[in-house]
Amino acid sequence: MTNYASTKSRVAAVSVLASASMAAAKFAIGIAIGSLALISEALHSSIDLVATIITWLVVRVSDRPADDAHHYGHGKIESLSALGVIALLYVLAGGILVEATSRLREGAPPPAFSWLAFGILGVDIVVNSWRAWALHRTAVATKSQALAADALHFSSDVLGSFAVIAGLSLSAMGFQWGDAAAAIGVAVMISILGLRLGRSTIQTLLDRAPEGVSEKARDVISAVPGVVGIPRLRARMVGPTHFIDALVEVPRTYPIDRIDEIKRRADEALKQVYDDADLTFTAVPVARDNETVCERVMVIARNSGLAIHHVTVHDLGCKITVSIDLEVDGNMPLIEAHDIAHELERHIRDDFGTDVEVETHIEPLEPEMPHGSDAVPQRTEEIRTALVKLASDGVIYNVHNVRVRDTEAGEIVNFHCYADPSLSVIAVHEHVDRMERRLRRDFPTVKRVISHAEPPNAD
Repeated sequence: MTNYASTKSRVAAVSVLASASMAAAKFAIGIAIGSLALISEALHSSIDLVATIITWLVVRVSDRPADDAHHYGHGKIESLSALGVIALLYVLAGGILVEATSRLREGAPPPAFSWLAFGILGVDIVVNSWRAWALHRTAVATKSQALAADALHFSSDVLGSFAVIAGLSLSAMGFQWGDAAAAIGVAVMISILGLRLGRSTIQTLLDRAPEGVSEKARDVISAVPGVVGIPRLRARMVGPTHFIDALVEVPRTYPIDRIDEIKRRADEALKQVYDDADLTFTAVPVARDNETVCERVMVIARNSGLAIHHVTVHDLGCKITVSIDLEVDGNMPLIEAHDIAHELERHIRDDFGTDVEVETHIEPLEPEMPHGSDAVPQRTEEIRTALVKLASDGVIYNVHNVRVRDTEAGEIVNFHCYADPSLSVIAVHEHVDRMERRLRRDFPTVKRVISHAEPPNAD
């Protein structure tokens, strides 16, 4: 943005000097030879000078960052300045038309012939053509309406200079009306070009969506994995910045950090298309058609701020049964815990219907960081040997990485083991679960057993 600001300011400053010198030269020669067309073109260039000075000042303000009073930045000041310059151009066009028609009606004498007039107009065409090209290129690169208006002025100057040359040539050939007709041509060109710029400027001030931006932004955001739909998307331009406001549907089963990742990817994808894009991403959690009963139950519990696990669902044909393990503070009175469970069951019935059967098992919540220490090596080896014997059926084998830790609640055992890769998860879980139950039976001080079954040669 800093580079854009310096580029716009530099181009606008160069235009000030060029406008002043050309306007003064055309005005002086126009007065000397009595050419209304040349004087009109000089006045047009004078307004361009005023417009260029305004542009130079405006671009220094429009690139200021957003603040407490201007949340979307200061870019629209360029549109306001463009409207002001357009108004000046129409005042000038009206004055030229009045004077030209008056000369035609009164039969005013033609201007005196001077090669100097043709020379200065030739120089003017070359200078203004270069300026119009440079300003247009910079306006496109920086999306500056103020510079676009300035480029349009100089383009009209080029056309106006050709019209004046034609008028002076007609006058030199004896057509008295040539100069006044050329002046009318200048006024008409000013009006047409002003109308074209005014239309785009007013559309920007009215927050008209930029052509094709909404459709492109919708396609880009929709392509981000995790986006379910975009019920609403709005786009507008403020100066060079594309402001995109999107209401995006995401699966309600996703955690907050995953939704935040979707937002980050959407912002990055949009900036690859519009590097100046400013995205407002509002996530709306929605239920998908393929959402399972278990996922729906987990969402209901999460929305209630409850911790549950071991959600078991059975379809009995005529009804659904749901079993849940609900974790609550172990020091909580049973009456309070029962009320929490009852409320959770009510929410589930509200979602699935009153005929759903819900059973809740209440258990104490495990402490987040229980105090403990590693067991002595002899104890670890004793439990490792027991686990190896329990895995003697051959389905589970190569028990390794056994760790035993002493905590205030009892011993915690972690171990890894191998299983046949072709076995289903259910089959492996049943064998490992049987080992865990037998270990706790043989070692009553073991509070919890955490196993990790993996295929051989797994990374």
